[in-house]
Amino acid sequence: MAAARNDPPPEPILHVDMDAFYASVEARDDRTLAGRPLAVGGAGPRGVVMSASYEARAFGVRSAMPSVRARRLCPELIFVPPDFERYQAESERVMAIFLSFTPLVEPLSLDEAFLDVAGAARMFGSPDEIAGRIRERVRSERSLNCSVGVAPNKFLAKLASAHAKPDGVVVVRADRVRAFLDPLPVEDLWGVGEQTAAALDRLGARTVSDLLALPDGVLARAIGPGPAAHLLALGRGDDDRAVTPHEPAKQVSAEETFERDLDAPGDIHREILRLAERVATRLRASATAGRTVTLKVRFASFRTVTRSRTLDEPTDSAARLAAVAKDLFERMRLVRPRIRLLGVAASGLSAERSEQLQLGERPDRWRHADRAMDTLRRRFGDDAVDRAALADRRRITRPQRELRRPPER
Repeated sequence: MAAARNDPPPEPILHVDMDAFYASVEARDDRTLAGRPLAVGGAGPRGVVMSASYEARAFGVRSAMPSVRARRLCPELIFVPPDFERYQAESERVMAIFLSFTPLVEPLSLDEAFLDVAGAARMFGSPDEIAGRIRERVRSERSLNCSVGVAPNKFLAKLASAHAKPDGVVVVRADRVRAFLDPLPVEDLWGVGEQTAAALDRLGARTVSDLLALPDGVLARAIGPGPAAHLLALGRGDDDRAVTPHEPAKQVSAEETFERDLDAPGDIHREILRLAERVATRLRASATAGRTVTLKVRFASFRTVTRSRTLDEPTDSAARLAAVAKDLFERMRLVRPRIRLLGVAASGLSAERSEQLQLGERPDRWRHADRAMDTLRRRFGDDAVDRAALADRRRITRPQRELRRPPER
């Protein structure tokens, strides 16, 4: 149903998702990779595929897949190490294109965002037309492809963009929501994982239409009243969340998966310091400080534990973050642990405050050292300076960085 000229469009929400973003950036910047099966990620025995080109996906390679399995599926697969600074810069250029159509842009990650274009229709046309304009500008200005879902709300728009891949547009009309949702598998609804899907299967609910046809109270008894109400609302296509521009980060984190397990205390402490350094650098770059420090440890058995501590005052100091994280680790009282992954996070973020000294108190020397290192790295590169405690890493094989984002489609 078309909207009157001055009425807001009934399908004002766009979800724009870049196609195989990391892999596409690599193939664009190195034409020898174009058209070939390509994976961004670590090629080692513990590497993980972060992004796969569509040529690689034809062999069954997927994001978040172990690199060893990906190589078995596609022996000709080319691995490229990730370059997050380049992806971040490219993301900012793509987001600038979105912002040229509407200020209501809510980034979800480097490669996807929601847009509310209700107020842009008079200048740029219908949401369908705006979707086409965005895709054309991304293609012509950035030499990349994106898929767009157009719908009455965020849930439907994100679902539509998944059905638009690769390089397409799917529009869910306001009067055709049930026709779009009814045949979809229940696994397409947010919050339906393996256990919930199994419970729904026992009820005979394999599609959204089956879900909505269940007698009153059956779903609530099977999975609980709250989850049942949530799934039924999504099954009807209900979602009243607004597009929220530039929502501030809730935490800053860094983690590493190692090519060989760590067990020596010196190596573990050194890696915690290095992760704290990365977190602190990011905090200072965004002029924020964190009050809660969290340590994440994953063992060779894949069992994962986390420990947290809230500080009296927020900090952006690598030394302070590392000291707390190391103490959290020591309090676990582990004996020769085999550690596969370590992570450090700072949450409870607030704006950085200037240093306030009491009479007779000395300034924090580490705080000034941190800022001096920031200056040197900005001027001469990330490898220009490092802490002496991080200089000797000969016994630790270079780790594989894990991607902290939802798998690409």
